[in-house]
Amino acid sequence: MKLSTRVRYGMRALVELALAYPHGAVSLGEVARTQRVSPKYLEHIIGALRVAGIVRSVRGLGGGYELARPPAEIRLLEIYEVLEGPCAPVPCVDAPDSCPMSPVCATRDTWGELKEAIRGVLARRTLEDLARCKLEKAAVGPPSYHI
Repeated sequence: MKLSTRVRYGMRALVELALAYPHGAVSLGEVARTQRVSPKYLEHIIGALRVAGIVRSVRGLGGGYELARPPAEIRLLEIYEVLEGPCAPVPCVDAPDSCPMSPVCATRDTWGELKEAIRGVLARRTLEDLARCKLEKAAVGPPSYHI
């Protein structure tokens, strides 16, 4: 299973907002620059997250975007489903009637298990977990290569 750039970039952008929470908004340009993402593409991603109530926009001086709730309350599963939809790797897992082979398919149960495993990981983790991880990695710093 591959994750779309929409999910990957969205999660990375939200980590930036989580690091700033609750101290203020972060400009979309700054997030795009920090994460090396196209501002236009990020605008679409943030728009979907705003409609879903995960982020909110702040107008005026020092405006930008901020999390609508504390990072500890935002599960990665919620973000994934907003940006990507259901976790099912194939449509028949959620809609058995979409495939005439569903009742006798030998692989469908495996795809269902895969869906539940993915949902489990994403449901256990929050934006706070990712922000903490980023801070820990930043404290260690990049690898040093010298002789």
